[in-house]
Amino acid sequence: MKISLVCIGKTDESFVQTGIENYVKRLKHYINFEILVLPDIKHVKNLSQDQQKSKEGELILKQLQPADFVMLLDERGKMFRSLDFSKFIEQKLVSSVHHLVFVIGGPYGFSEDVYRRANQQLSLSQLTFSHQMIRLFFVEQVYRAFTIMRGEPYHHE
Repeated sequence: MKISLVCIGKTDESFVQTGIENYVKRLKHYINFEILVLPDIKHVKNLSQDQQKSKEGELILKQLQPADFVMLLDERGKMFRSLDFSKFIEQKLVSSVHHLVFVIGGPYGFSEDVYRRANQQLSLSQLTFSHQMIRLFFVEQVYRAFTIMRGEPYHHE
C-alpha cells in the first residue's frame, strides 16, 4: 500500500517543514509515503470562496485515481484516538486498498465535487489549525500509527 498526503500550497515556515521532513523520513521505514503539494491558486483576490474551492477542487481531483481510497481532513470528519487511527490504517493495509490518499484543502475547505469523490472525512481535532501545522500533526500521527502497529515504544498508553 501507498499513503499520500495531498495539500494546497507550500509550507513557508522552516521549522514546520523541518518537522514534516523528519517524520516523512521516519515513515519510509514502514510504508511508501509521499506528500504532493499542489500550487496555490493565483489571483484569489478576484475569486469568491466558492470559486477558489472549485479551482482547488479541480487540482485535487486530477491527482486521484478511481481505485484510491480518499480521506479528507475536514473539521466535520470523524475523530479517532491514536490507537483507533492505527487500527484504521492497519485495516486498509490488509484490505484491497492499494493507495490511501489524505487531502488537506485550502483555507475555505473543499468543493462539493471533492466531497462527493471522498470515501470518508477525518478530523484531527475540534480546534482549528493552520494549513501548515496540520500537515506536521498529520504526518506525526501516521508515524505514530505505524509505531503502534509494530508495538514500538513511541506511543504511551
